[in-house]
Amino acid sequence: MVAKAKSPKIKETDLFPPVRDYLEKNGYTVRSEVRNCDIVAVKDSDVIVVELKTGMNVSLLIQATDRQRITDSVYVAIPDPPGRKGAHWRGIKRVLRQLELGLILVTFSPRRTIVSVAFDPLPYRRTKRSKRRGAVIQEVADRSADYNTGGSTRTPLVTAYRENAIYIACCLAEMGPSSPKALRAVGAGAKTTSILSSNFYGWFQRVARACYQVTESGRAETARFPEIHAQALDALKSCDGST
Repeated sequence: MVAKAKSPKIKETDLFPPVRDYLEKNGYTVRSEVRNCDIVAVKDSDVIVVELKTGMNVSLLIQATDRQRITDSVYVAIPDPPGRKGAHWRGIKRVLRQLELGLILVTFSPRRTIVSVAFDPLPYRRTKRSKRRGAVIQEVADRSADYNTGGSTRTPLVTAYRENAIYIACCLAEMGPSSPKALRAVGAGAKTTSILSSNFYGWFQRVARACYQVTESGRAETARFPEIHAQALDALKSCDGST
């Protein structure tokens, strides 16, 4: 079996001819390496600067934003990356748009090379999504403490929902089988019924109508969070003291 030959690695200089040709076909006079700019294209009073790179990186963004001191029409040109439908690629495009940079993609193939403008450099209007902002504020408010470590990955996060479920598990561990109403009375919150019925983490077991108990996996989870268990104990003592 004959091994498939590897495609030669693309260099920045490989990007220049197709981008130059594209600009010239659109009526621009093109010159390379003008005062540290990879490409400068001029048509009447329109000045375009293009920075060439084999991939997206911080160095490219630094160079491109520096060129905005020359003109508002600054593009970055890179080889068309494979798999550019994912979240990472969408994030790259969002950053470029927020920096008011244009994007040129160069597709190399044995038959021909294609240059396409993904988007032009346009003024960016930042819009905050009030619903998303409100959700973030609510999530912070619903967490009693910070049980996560910033920057951690591949570890279960203690969200407000998870903390609520842990609290319910702690209460059931102390109270025994109980109803959602009894759990709400000790501070389990308005989502108690939905948390128990959905049983997302597998910590609860329905033993009768409107009556639940904690499973062994639920008990194991409560042991990992003594602070939340202490909150549940305090709530139970307060209820006992008020009755």
